Amino acid sequence: MTATPHHPNLRSQLETLTTEAFRPELAEIDQSPTLDIARVMNGEDAAVPAAVAERLPEIAAAVDAVAARMTRGGRLIYAGAGTAGRLGVLDASECPPTFNTAPGQVVGLIAGGPEAMVTSVEGAEDSAELARADLDALGLTADDSVVGVSASGRTPYAVGAVEHARAHGALTVGLACNGDSALAAAAEHGIEVVTGPELITGSTRLKAGTAQKLVLNMLSTITMIRLGKTYGNLMVDVRASNEKLRARSRRIVALATGAADDEIERALTATDGEVKHAILTLLADVDGPTAARLLEDSGGHLRAALAATKG
Repeated sequence: MTATPHHPNLRSQLETLTTEAFRPELAEIDQSPTLDIARVMNGEDAAVPAAVAERLPEIAAAVDAVAARMTRGGRLIYAGAGTAGRLGVLDASECPPTFNTAPGQVVGLIAGGPEAMVTSVEGAEDSAELARADLDALGLTADDSVVGVSASGRTPYAVGAVEHARAHGALTVGLACNGDSALAAAAEHGIEVVTGPELITGSTRLKAGTAQKLVLNMLSTITMIRLGKTYGNLMVDVRASNEKLRARSRRIVALATGAADDEIERALTATDGEVKHAILTLLADVDGPTAARLLEDSGGHLRAALAATKG
């Protein structure tokens, strides 16, 4: 029989984590009526936004740092295992249709690769070497930002990714759901959203996963706002890749300009369906090529392009 001396050590580590703590008061929850369980679970979830609120200064600082790197052409890269990795991949995959990000501009790495999105890849989360290899395969640069995501804050894949990225001069963020975590300590920007013990002991897909989703929403969304991907609260860089998004594009132009439907159609035709360009042609009374030049000169910021026409 092969000895596994690391198991007792890992068990003692887990016992110190609040996300792994056992709650005796819930020991008989399986005997409760379904509605009562749902109420308890809903009450647990309601506490998550407050835990995130305590870390808003750290989140804002990370956003500003990520946006500065991305302005220089850097990428936003998430790295995690299991639920944390899946949430990173989800957030990254939603940036192109929402903000028209370039392919590879926002990347989600999950321990074990794409297969791990739908099934468990044994041992992948325990490999810091795998994280380093995944980042090397992307051609990591000092302009990139790497966000390690781990509920426990100790997952070797996430910690290894952050350590490797920092050694290469990239910006690093460590998002964990326990205090005093190795992940936050390894990163330039540590974000520890302490959500406490789970309803089901150690099931960090619950409160911890919800907290991670909320923080990743903030990191990507506010970064994109800083990069000029929105105009007010409108998705002016939306990619109209289906009928719903084409209809949304027209609605966004209407909300931004107050123009009539026929004017909107002409503007979108003149700008090859580019929402931001169409808005500029209508608000500044310029043609499509001029709108494109103004937006290029302003780094894609619609407000700056509008200001330039008035200046």
